[in-house]
Amino acid sequence: QVQLVESGGGLVQAGGSLRLSCAASGRPFSSYAMGWFRQAPGKERDFVAAISWSGGTTYYADSVKGRFTISRDNAKKTAYLQMNSLKPEDTAVYYCAADSGWGHVREVEYDYWGQGTQVTVSS
Repeated sequence: QVQLVESGGGLVQAGGSLRLSCAASGRPFSSYAMGWFRQAPGKERDFVAAISWSGGTTYYADSVKGRFTISRDNAKKTAYLQMNSLKPEDTAVYYCAADSGWGHVREVEYDYWGQGTQVTVSS
């Protein structure tokens, strides 16, 4: 079992920045790739970014490429999502998830989930 707890969400103006954190406990954090997803009201949960277990490989949804950066600190058992140049359309609940595999963009392929943190971007 892996327990994940997100933090760092909040209200920010368009063009601003936020950094989300995802603290893990339980099974070895470094055994899992980590991903971030988001879900806007009335919409499905969408893939945002993922990072390999070592942190050496990352990939992003086209909608956030160049604005968001995923990273991890295995010693702290924490994953991060740095979000810059935020837009109102980035408003959503953001979830982190742990993946025992790699290269997955569908939520069903992830094994463990956090409870989510709200990000609201005002125009």
